[in-house]
Amino acid sequence: MIFMSDVANKILFIVIDGASDRPVGGKTPLAHASKPNLDALAFGGINGIMDTIAPGIRPGSDTSHLALLGYDPYKYYTGRGPFEAAGVGIDVKGGDIAFRVNFATVENGVVTDRRAGRIADTDSLASAINERVKVPGVEVIFKRSTGHRAALVLRGKGLSPAITDTDPKKEGLPIKECHAVIDTPEAKRTAEAVNSVSRQVLAVLDGQPVNRERREKGLPPGNAILIRGGGEVPHIPSFEQRYGMKGAVVAAAGLIIGIGKMCGLEYLPVAGEDSVDPPRRVRAKVRRAIEALQTYDFVLLNVKGADEAGHDGDFDRKTRFLEDMDDAFRPLKDLKETLIIVTVDHSTPVSIKDHSADPVPVLIHGPGVRTDRVDHYNELIAHQGGLCRIRGMDIMPIALDLINRTKKFGA
Repeated sequence: MIFMSDVANKILFIVIDGASDRPVGGKTPLAHASKPNLDALAFGGINGIMDTIAPGIRPGSDTSHLALLGYDPYKYYTGRGPFEAAGVGIDVKGGDIAFRVNFATVENGVVTDRRAGRIADTDSLASAINERVKVPGVEVIFKRSTGHRAALVLRGKGLSPAITDTDPKKEGLPIKECHAVIDTPEAKRTAEAVNSVSRQVLAVLDGQPVNRERREKGLPPGNAILIRGGGEVPHIPSFEQRYGMKGAVVAAAGLIIGIGKMCGLEYLPVAGEDSVDPPRRVRAKVRRAIEALQTYDFVLLNVKGADEAGHDGDFDRKTRFLEDMDDAFRPLKDLKETLIIVTVDHSTPVSIKDHSADPVPVLIHGPGVRTDRVDHYNELIAHQGGLCRIRGMDIMPIALDLINRTKKFGA
């Protein structure tokens, strides 16, 4: 007899950004941390390791999240810019050319601070760019993000993403000229548009009141922008069309919000997300995700914190964050009729302070799941589980089968 309680009808997909690592003294932060709630999910579920893109490929957060949602990054990834633009609230359209942007400081023709002293008060600067920067035949759309970050969209006919960045990537160098990387009228026109925007911004921002005030205080002005990560906004089939499920995304990072939006997931803001207390932020996200399961069939929850510690090379801080996060996961054990997936988008080893191609742990917990003998959630023992080794593109088909939403292949 089959009981309805043995089949889940919802999916909570948790991605712990950058949590996976390499051993330091025989332990990783995930293996060293005390995390009884994650370990309980692992013990009651099925486990494995996963190459989010493919073995030996270092994933970005963007390409890995596309793959985890079942969208082939080799087909749908055109650059980070489109997702950043969508994430900050620009209504991007197919064919737009979108970019990531930093506010920066330029003095005597060279970049002296790529982040303009991590400037945060950029509303008036963004407004000035939108009001005064014009390119004939091209619509210029600019919007600030968090801190020194922003996004730029060029909209019009005859544009191409086949161009170079203007970001010199380090201080002491001038802003780069944008060049076409292919010899086409579209690429050349787009490069000229980017250079025009870059030059106009210097003239527009230098005398802005906020920059005059920053100079008076001895702070670097945000008088320039560095443009990078350009890509053409892709046509992505919506999540609901693809899977027949109504989905939502709970995240803080503009990149992840943008990926969710472009895949048709509804972005759900979180009260308390701006808290300076990391455990409180995670608890707020978990509460919002659990609440969302009452309305949505699928919820993507992205948790930041471990990745930053990995980039900083801080083993102890990464471990502490994972322990605090685990405490916030305590309510997950009470979820009913829900398939819980917990994984990582990429490894960020403290030993290299960057992403690596090391596979990440993945667990699936919920009604009807065949359990294995793995009793801890970490990258050192996950390979002993019943999922064995899979790729990121595999996880959604597996999950859909477990909630009985797949069709038979063959007679």
